[in-house]
Amino acid sequence: MRTDFRTCPFCEATCGLEVVTSGDEVVSVRGDAQDVFSHGYICPKATGLKHLHEDPDRLRTPLVRRGGELVEATWAEAFEEVDRRLRPIIGQHGRDAVAVYLGNPNVHNLSATLYNTVWLRALGSRNLYSASTVDQMPKQVSAGLMFGTMLSIPIPDVDRCDHLLMLGANPLVSNGSLMTAPDMRGRLRALRERGGRIVVVDPVRTRTAQVADEHHFIRPGTDALLLFAIVHVLLAEDLTEPGPLARHCNGLDELGPLAEPFTPEAVAPACGIDAMTIRRMARELAAAGRAAVYARIGSCTQEFGTLTNWLVDVINVLTGNLDRPGGAMFPLAAAGQRNAQGTGGKGRGVRFGRWHSRVRGLPEVFGELPAACLAEEIDTPAEGRVRALVTVAGNPALSTPDAGRLTRAFGELDFMLCLDVYLNETSRHADVVLPAPDPLERSHFDVAFNQLAVRNVANYSPPVFDRQAGMPDEWQTMLRLAAIVTGQGPNADLAAIDEFTAGALIRMELSVPGSPLAGRDPDELLAALEPRRGPERLLDLLIRSGPYGDHFGARPDGLTLAVVEASPHGVDLGPLQPRLPEVLRTPSGRIELTPAPLVADVPRLRAAIGRGIDGSLVLIGRRQLRSNNSWMHNLAPLVKGRDQCTMLINPADAERLRLVDGDRASVTSSAGSVQVPVEVTDTIMAGVVSIPHGWGHDADGARLNVAAAHPGVNSNLLADSTLLDPLSGNAVLNGIPVQVTPAVAETPVGAVASAG
Repeated sequence: MRTDFRTCPFCEATCGLEVVTSGDEVVSVRGDAQDVFSHGYICPKATGLKHLHEDPDRLRTPLVRRGGELVEATWAEAFEEVDRRLRPIIGQHGRDAVAVYLGNPNVHNLSATLYNTVWLRALGSRNLYSASTVDQMPKQVSAGLMFGTMLSIPIPDVDRCDHLLMLGANPLVSNGSLMTAPDMRGRLRALRERGGRIVVVDPVRTRTAQVADEHHFIRPGTDALLLFAIVHVLLAEDLTEPGPLARHCNGLDELGPLAEPFTPEAVAPACGIDAMTIRRMARELAAAGRAAVYARIGSCTQEFGTLTNWLVDVINVLTGNLDRPGGAMFPLAAAGQRNAQGTGGKGRGVRFGRWHSRVRGLPEVFGELPAACLAEEIDTPAEGRVRALVTVAGNPALSTPDAGRLTRAFGELDFMLCLDVYLNETSRHADVVLPAPDPLERSHFDVAFNQLAVRNVANYSPPVFDRQAGMPDEWQTMLRLAAIVTGQGPNADLAAIDEFTAGALIRMELSVPGSPLAGRDPDELLAALEPRRGPERLLDLLIRSGPYGDHFGARPDGLTLAVVEASPHGVDLGPLQPRLPEVLRTPSGRIELTPAPLVADVPRLRAAIGRGIDGSLVLIGRRQLRSNNSWMHNLAPLVKGRDQCTMLINPADAERLRLVDGDRASVTSSAGSVQVPVEVTDTIMAGVVSIPHGWGHDADGARLNVAAAHPGVNSNLLADSTLLDPLSGNAVLNGIPVQVTPAVAETPVGAVASAG
């Protein structure tokens, strides 16, 4: 019997775990009571570590398509097949003929976080897609334009906050998202116990709304109207008090004219919240001592996603709550945080539209094209079309808009490679599938989520088990891909490539103005990282050169990876601290309250003020505690119990449409149609229906036995790929117009008929 401590990699909460093992068996997974951040809290997903480790469906051997069938192959055979098939495509059609889709699990994986960029730079394709444009890109775009980097996202200082306004967020189920915060139930309870107030705005009375002081239904897609009306009230009633923030801001005077048309009386009919309530919300927010506005996935996956997330931080500035304890603050992570590198207070800022998609001419954002245009880039003939696709820990057949079209487009590819632990709805189409170690067989450090945490911490997790014999770690697989796409072949010297990678990262750090390592010898620094290799070497470099680091001996009491390793329950780096102006990386060195791209989009929002509510239904998604997109549905404990994939509908709508609880309904949009069980409930706003995201596990050829027994329906078959937030390219997954009728045909749940 052995006990290991590690961080849960299944969601953004980063809870500390106590994993008890006996030989190769996981005996138990419990919360680590000594963890400096989570203090013993875990959610039901944590037990999935045991079941993923034991899952007989998890791939442990590469698969190569022979004679139309995927069969087991050696690693050498698999890499040789990748080289044989992929290199000619690059040689004949260019690097842009290869598209890459990165799924959500990559950000929970240290190897992927550090080494995806290595092989992607080696590939050099402009056809990069990820789950970010079906999830969070509006927040990254607004943060980049306002503060200078895509992860300069202000996080509610929930542990000291007295008034928290949340829109489109359900942290009691998501465990916090773009707000790393284990035990949100306990944190929100503490907020109320100290006399604070929680206000939730959401089309569904979620678990979070049920524990709030106040909940308001809102018509999906109108959050920006509500927020602009709050800005209007703050300015018109002279309730603004930016205080010291004013000297760090550009554009304060421009907000008044922009907000003028968005009176509470004007927006109330569209958003469904009366004008008197909007005015009261604004006044109470302004009067609160320590307040924060927070919006999450519901605010991102809509037609005005970037404007909504911009206005969140505009309000935080106007009320003086940005960058102060109890407000919205900027974390300071131990490793990898761009807004903590070099000399602070000014930078290059962000720039978008450096290239555009071939078919629709959609602009890149942070090096990515919208996932909603991947299908058309494959199936639209003409020079420059995508001929090969590589997916890394992604399942776009379920996770992207107009999923039916994308699935059909897979058949037009010349080659498809998937790095995945399952043969799922996407990887079943692949020519080669490369598996990966399970989470207990690899090290872990949350490079990304520590940059979004409500408290500054650092926690490294060594592997619990040795990898299966012959199984490379993911970073080694990614370096092998880098060698293949650069013409070095499938048998290149990985040690040499990794040495080059570490040296390049050192040189990049030395080139940053104001680096604490400026003037140091790169060879000396590389030697100081010995004998580490792979992710640990790069992570040690990032920690040692970071804001708490030892700067390779220049600050002897600073952090190194060895110090973090010696603290199995984590290193507490303290509460969030004010970081203005050094956190800024805008060219002006100031907060840009009215960036030109956002101001230019305001007329589009203004036109939405007059939209009437015509009685039609709109579709939204919803979070689920035991699920994280599509990749946990093959773990029996996380799908047990009643059907989780149902359509929520208000009793008034159900009666009008003659729908009965437990029966099935047909839901049709411009993109497709699905049949789904009906769940009648007054927790959802009239005029709105909700189907969760990530289901639809009924595809032939997938090897997901547990998921297939709980298939659900793929709600993204209803998402129109032409509907995007124009500033970020994010898919519109909330507010989709649908027609709902009783299902009459005895079609199995999950069946789909194309409507386009």
